[in-house]
Amino acid sequence: MCPQSDSLTTTNSYASYAAEISFFLEIVCVLAQTVEILLMQKLVQGIHRFQDGVFSSKQRMFEGLVEGQKPLALFITCSDSRINPNMLTQTEPGELFILRNAGNIVPPYGLAEGGEAATIEYAVSVLGVKDIVICGHSHCGAMGGLLDQSQLAKLPAVRSWLGHAESTYLIITENYAHVTDAAARLMATVEENVLVQLEHLRTHPTVVAALARSELDLHGWVYKFETGQVFSYRPNENQFLAIEGTSSTVLPSARELPPI
Repeated sequence: MCPQSDSLTTTNSYASYAAEISFFLEIVCVLAQTVEILLMQKLVQGIHRFQDGVFSSKQRMFEGLVEGQKPLALFITCSDSRINPNMLTQTEPGELFILRNAGNIVPPYGLAEGGEAATIEYAVSVLGVKDIVICGHSHCGAMGGLLDQSQLAKLPAVRSWLGHAESTYLIITENYAHVTDAAARLMATVEENVLVQLEHLRTHPTVVAALARSELDLHGWVYKFETGQVFSYRPNENQFLAIEGTSSTVLPSARELPPI
């Protein structure tokens, strides 16, 4: 009888343990659902605050947007959630035509079936923007993946997309071997990628034509979000230099960018 008693005890222990695990998993599931609901509530509450506060205080401006748009510039930057182009440039709706993707990449014309070429073409040919900014940023995950491609093993779409930054990768591996500090190497990659993408931008027919007419200027920026600094590429100095003073970091209302 003792062996049978031991067997029943063991069975009961397993059943009790399984019940505890099941109860624990139910709690985890409920907590996860609660967190998801809270996150969505934050977004919905944000909409309410916008409608009750921001929209009501600027209603005439928003109503005026139905007449069309005349943006100051085409602003090409990364999809990274830490980057807010309108906050950075202190611009209102209708003042920036924004193109965002992983790594602020501009595929050379004709080499990718995506929205980048269409957005650039529309901005230059239809909206008549006079300035295009390509803005990279500090701690860019896309550029980190470009440097350490083992991170992309299970991200085939990202790996393929970063093929448009292959020149950036080669520049860093062949010309920056002396830069061994990880943070400095990443920042160098961000800067070089802005320059590579500016060259890609010059392959787009509408851009080439507008540049030939002296009706378009291209700008390369790097935003260091942890300090608020913005660095602009200066061809004469062949380096990125900080844009000094708050007035020079804001797109003016005169529909043109300051010389940089």
